[in-house]
Amino acid sequence: MTEAVETEVLERRAAITGIGQSDVGRRLHRSPLALTVDACLAAIKDAGLTRADIDGVATYPGNMDTPPGFSGAGVTEVQDALRLELNWYTGGLELPAQLGSVVDACLAVACGLARHVLCFRTVWEATAQGDKGRASVMSGMGGGSYRAGGFMQWTLPFGAPSAANWIACYAQRHFHEYGTTRRQLAQIALNARKNAARNPKAIYRQPMTLEEYLAVRMISSPLCLYDCDVPADGSTAVIVSRADSTSGLRRSPIAVEAVGTAIHGRPSWDQWDDLTTMALRDAAAMMWSRTDLRPSDVDVAQLYDGFSFITMAWLEALGFCGKGQSGPFVEDGSRIALDGQVPLNTNGGQLSAGRLHGYGLLHEACLQLWGEGGDRQVAGPEVAVAASGGGPLAGCLLLTHRR
Repeated sequence: MTEAVETEVLERRAAITGIGQSDVGRRLHRSPLALTVDACLAAIKDAGLTRADIDGVATYPGNMDTPPGFSGAGVTEVQDALRLELNWYTGGLELPAQLGSVVDACLAVACGLARHVLCFRTVWEATAQGDKGRASVMSGMGGGSYRAGGFMQWTLPFGAPSAANWIACYAQRHFHEYGTTRRQLAQIALNARKNAARNPKAIYRQPMTLEEYLAVRMISSPLCLYDCDVPADGSTAVIVSRADSTSGLRRSPIAVEAVGTAIHGRPSWDQWDDLTTMALRDAAAMMWSRTDLRPSDVDVAQLYDGFSFITMAWLEALGFCGKGQSGPFVEDGSRIALDGQVPLNTNGGQLSAGRLHGYGLLHEACLQLWGEGGDRQVAGPEVAVAASGGGPLAGCLLLTHRR
């Protein structure tokens, strides 16, 4: 008879010890590296560390020129600007969504490759796009002569150049299969706007009604303008430290309880095996398999809202409601409100606070767990989930305080 071997959950050797964020706004017209340095220095100070303590860097997606404003700085720019001496670093596109870089940092400190890793994500899409309308975030969509390759050669001929079109197909299928409605979907955007009104850094803080949501122009049915995140300029940074290296730091550490990074379906936006969900299905299942905590233990949820339907899919995948039941779950907005069953995207998310690409949601999760949410603070949270990504990209972290 073979005895069961208990496997250590290595990410529990990691903790978040500091956070920082630059100014956030529309068309700040500041150097993206300057925004990055602001956020990084703020996070280092927040943790009670110095630049000499930082021996690792992780970022998404690294330095890249296209599409405009999608990346503000890479590892080498930040290392040089801050004069860091690094033992470990990573940065690239092929990760389990944006927070995959934070998961990488957790594993690096768990394996002893670094003690304190500076993780950052910078966007400056608003300034990069100037006074023109929003450009596609897909590479090669900046205008001029372009020959499509990869999967884009199959979607472009049908007028589907961006994730707005592809996610709309998922949403439409969910509507067909489960009877989900636009009035239900609207609650994600309406809840975000209510919370953003309490966030002084949010891009859109003015009230929004259901009637205004339903009347705004359609982008890619069933997604309207208010279902799409808001391009912004800003940088966010977090410090991931070895859990046994947090003594004497400024803050009580936030423990990383479990992570989810799995993808079991096809790595495709349009050939997924179940078009009512996405790779987040697998990432969420993996995360819950690595902890004895359950969805009912989560006090606050910061779930990716690049498009509002992605948030609905995360609610289902994480078990806050049943498969196909996200529509009824959010029906009147009460369950996802600040005082609801699952306080959702408490800073206004990307739909109203600004597209900080996953990192803004992690920053907000930490603020909430440290009790520093200001007017939007949820009462006494101890467990939070931060999730990023849609389509074939997904990653999530379960965070605990005082566990």
